[in-house]
Order: sequence, then C-alpha cells, then structure tokens
Amino acid sequence: MAVTIPDSHYDLLTEPVHAVLTTMMPDGTPQSSIVWADIDKEYVLVNTTLERQKGQNMLGNPKVSMLIIDPIDSSRWIEIRGMAVEFVEDGAETHADKLTQLYTGKQRFYGDIYPVEQKQNETRVICIIEPNKVSLDAIFR
Repeated sequence: MAVTIPDSHYDLLTEPVHAVLTTMMPDGTPQSSIVWADIDKEYVLVNTTLERQKGQNMLGNPKVSMLIIDPIDSSRWIEIRGMAVEFVEDGAETHADKLTQLYTGKQRFYGDIYPVEQKQNETRVICIIEPNKVSLDAIFR
C-alpha cells in the first residue's frame, strides 16, 4: 500500500538534493547509486536507463530504498522504501533535461551532461517508485 511523502520533507524531492538509491543485485547484495530524484504526487521518480546496473536490478527485483539527507541540516532526512512499479520511456529524455536544469543549471542531459551519441546506446526511462514505508529524521531530534 502506497504511503504519502510528508509535507515536512517534500522539498527534499523538489529541490536539487542528491539521493542515494539502493537496489538489489541478482545475488541479493545491495547496490547504491547517487541519483537525481523527483516526485509526481505520490510517486518518486528516478531517471535512468535499462542498461545501467540500477535499471537492471530494479527490473529483476523492484524493491528499492532511497535516502535523502538535507545538505543544510544532516539530522533532517527521509528514507523511502518502496517498489519500482513502472518504467516509462515516453518523455524520459525531457524528464532528464528537467532534472539537468534543476541540478546543474545546464539545458540538456544529452549534450551537456553526456555526449549526444550516448543516447543511441541506452534506453532512457523514468522509473516510477511507489513508496510503502517512510522514515524521517534522526532519533535524537
């Protein structure tokens, strides 16, 4: 069952704060990647490719965890556990451009971050993550 991201921490998914996404390797070991995160109402969005390790891992095992720490106050954070419920190709490059603008101030993912030729070698997708557990902040607060 999906849970809602609290308003108190919603900004960590709308501002350019890097997240750590943890997926599961085929052998069951965790694999973590720094990602740019986004939110669409109740779903967390991560832009990746089906060829990258995190994409392959989520296709094989959709269970994920994401940790986002406030860069101004490290005792303020959100952990989101959930499921990668969908991989959407349509609009994925536009979404990557949106994240590029937010996180770097540059205009295009392909051309400014990665060479334009790179897109021929990968299947860019928006990974839609449905949160099913949310934890907030440090115990000592």
